[in-house]
Amino acid sequence: MSEERNQRKTRVGVVTSDKMDKTICVAVERKTQHPMYKRVVRQTKKYKAHDEKNVCNEGDQVRIMETRPQSKGKRWRVIDIIRKAK
Repeated sequence: MSEERNQRKTRVGVVTSDKMDKTICVAVERKTQHPMYKRVVRQTKKYKAHDEKNVCNEGDQVRIMETRPQSKGKRWRVIDIIRKAK
């Protein structure tokens, strides 16, 4: 069981919304090279993550882990808060 748990994907991102109950919206940014122009471009993807205790606030940097589906659009959960917002 624990070996399977370690295989799960993790992402680090910034909380963009904490208006929902027990749910946050996390923006994860990655940098890729443009296929034609070879310039490094930033790509952002938003994930909905489960925040059981409602401790995350907007602007916090958090680590999220893939989990079983919690709802229609929520398949991630918060592991820990890396940095609190000022």
